[in-house]
Amino acid sequence: MLHLEHVAKNFGGLPALCEVGFEVKAGQLTALIGPNGAGKTTLINCITGILQPDSGNIRFRGQNLVGLAAHQISHLGIARTFQNLKIFPRLTVLDNVLAGLTVQGGNSLLMAMLRLPYLRHRERRLKLQALDSLDRFQLSAKADWPAGILSYGDRKRLEMARAAVSEPHLLLLDEPVAGLNSEETAAIAEQLRILRSAGHTMLLVEHDMDLVMSIADEVIVLDSGRCIASGTPDEVRRNPLVLEAYLGTMEATA
Repeated sequence: MLHLEHVAKNFGGLPALCEVGFEVKAGQLTALIGPNGAGKTTLINCITGILQPDSGNIRFRGQNLVGLAAHQISHLGIARTFQNLKIFPRLTVLDNVLAGLTVQGGNSLLMAMLRLPYLRHRERRLKLQALDSLDRFQLSAKADWPAGILSYGDRKRLEMARAAVSEPHLLLLDEPVAGLNSEETAAIAEQLRILRSAGHTMLLVEHDMDLVMSIADEVIVLDSGRCIASGTPDEVRRNPLVLEAYLGTMEATA
């Protein structure tokens, strides 16, 4: 579904990504791991059009994403969450999720002002779709709450509900369990398993190695902007380059 070839990105002459290449297979959960500063979020930003790579190709379902704006990539069926939460605190929980359906809501001011019957029908359909996503992430009871009063764990789930509501072809998750306790992490892990069993394709950026190794179908490892290993969790766990660059450090401090 997603194919990266020789992707490179520099900031002020310093390489953040160097010739990165890998694939994300349809229907699988692929994890992207690596130490802080390895280039993981930079890569996600290049995939979603927030940043443009300096060279290389990023193909999604056969179409090259390089040069496309973020909204164009969203229309192709890619959704994401952010490492730093991006919610609208003064909007309700439901309205935050409805924001994830903007691309399905139409963009004609005149049609919105006319309030034609089919538009009202579409609004009802989108609201039901948003409520279904909230129910999936166990937030339906808080649909009318201002998002700003949610706990940190609920805000994480809200951002995932908003990203998943449009049923994207590819869901990019940037550290969804960062800052969560063990119980909250277990709940997110179960929701990720449910999404995968429903056929969602996901690229997960995460530092929690227990989570990654328990749910990922394939693991890609970045170190200093380079892809140093890829394979199943067991293969990556035994790779000496990975142990030296990342996993060994994590195990030593666990």
